[in-house]
Amino acid sequence: MNTPQRKQWMSVLARTSFSALQSGWQALQLTPEYQLIRAPEIGLAQVRARMGATGRPFNLGDVTITRAVVKLNSGELGYSYLRGRNKPHAELAALIDALMQTRSGHEVLDKGLIAPLAAQKAEQEECTRREAAASKVDFFTMVRGEDE
Repeated sequence: MNTPQRKQWMSVLARTSFSALQSGWQALQLTPEYQLIRAPEIGLAQVRARMGATGRPFNLGDVTITRAVVKLNSGELGYSYLRGRNKPHAELAALIDALMQTRSGHEVLDKGLIAPLAAQKAEQEECTRREAAASKVDFFTMVRGEDE
């Protein structure tokens, strides 16, 4: 699979709530055989940021992440890195990543799981943008003239 497509579906898997991902997965009734290469584990990652998105980078702090690696019996490896501490979510996301790399799995999962979850996430983000725009306050300075 090409990198931009994989980046997109891995983003959806990582940013979707576990309950939504799990219910979508269960609806598909897939039962692939796989083995854990790296069991889900929790760790920390350093977060870097920039002031105004253009300044010099600085260390903002740490964030908890969970990662997992699975291998399908057909040989595909699936990876996941998630923000937070949810081992079942990490394992399921890695399994879906591996299946998305197979021809048959890609078609079923893209239409039945990834696309609906991506649309739901886009709708949530648009709703958040509208709420933020509705509460936006414009501050401006009036020029009064020169004091003499």
